[in-house]
This record gives sequence, C-alpha cells and structure tokens, in this order.
Amino acid sequence: MGIRTEEARALRWDHVNLRGDPNARRAVPPHVGVWRSARLHGETKTERSRRTLALPRLAVEALGAPQDMQAHECALAGEQWEDSGLVFTTQLGGPLDPANVRKMFKRVCREAAIGDGWTPREMRTSFVSLMSHRSVSIEEIARLVGHSSTRTTEVVYRRELRPVITTGAEIMDDVFRRLADRAGEAGS
Repeated sequence: MGIRTEEARALRWDHVNLRGDPNARRAVPPHVGVWRSARLHGETKTERSRRTLALPRLAVEALGAPQDMQAHECALAGEQWEDSGLVFTTQLGGPLDPANVRKMFKRVCREAAIGDGWTPREMRTSFVSLMSHRSVSIEEIARLVGHSSTRTTEVVYRRELRPVITTGAEIMDDVFRRLADRAGEAGS
C-alpha cells in the first residue's frame, strides 16, 4: 500500500481495523491508520504522511498471521514479553531494528526466488509504478504514499513499466484509420 518501512515498523494494532464496518451508512472497509513513524519522536515524515488506507483482501488475511504469531510468541516469552502494541515485532514483542528488517526482507526475496538484490523501499517504488501503470492520477498516488507534493512521487518513485511507449503510435494509428475511413466514404 506504499507505506514507508519506518511507518510499518511503528504500526500499532490499535490503528489496524481488519473488519471495517460494512453496516455503516457509508461502508467502511478494513483499513490501517498511518499516524506514527519509527522516526524521532514518532512523527511521520510529513503532515500529509498521516493517512488512513483501505486494505486489499490479501493484506487483511496476511495481517491475521502476525496477530496469531504474537499470541504464540507472548505465551513462549512469558514475563520477558514486551507488550509494545506494535504489529511487527521481535520474538519478545519489541520494535524491529531497521537493519534486521532489511535482512529479513532479503531472506524472503531469496526464498521467493526473486533474488536478494531487493530492498523494502523498492516495494514502495513498485506500488507507485503499478498505480501509475493502472492510470491512477499522480495526485492520488501522492496522497496514497503520503507525499507532500507530486514531484517526489514522479521523480523519485514512479518508474515506467512499459518497455515501449505506445501512446503516440496508438493515437496516430487512430488518426490514420479515421482519415482512411473518410477517404473511403468520400470515394463511395
């Protein structure tokens, strides 16, 4: 969903709603409130970084696993368990170290057979690029990822997914087809 690693590391269970409220006047989908960060003083990077994001079904299902795993780890740790309220924690319930997140991410990528040259930040870049590829406006993408302006979204994060830019050829084909149709109508 384009969340920064430091925002995910600070995500608390009290900001996660895996059920939503389908019976509300305007149905509320499952969502997360991105209101904190692992940055100094817990502040998000910018004011616009504070946002509430609806979750796709796969994320709702995936977030159920940490809840179950934490309950198991808490029972194993006993009095050593640190009840931080965080979604993503160490085996003792404490906050995750950024270097360990990167190591875990590399291990997951290796096990998924996509290589270990990826970084967590590239998930954010991929999210922005996929949104752009699906014709989501740059303003909406900037809102989703919490950028204070579209410039960062465009320059730093958005990558062209199509290896060949086809827009010009598609438009010109349409123009030439219309001209040929008119010429054919005129000759009839």
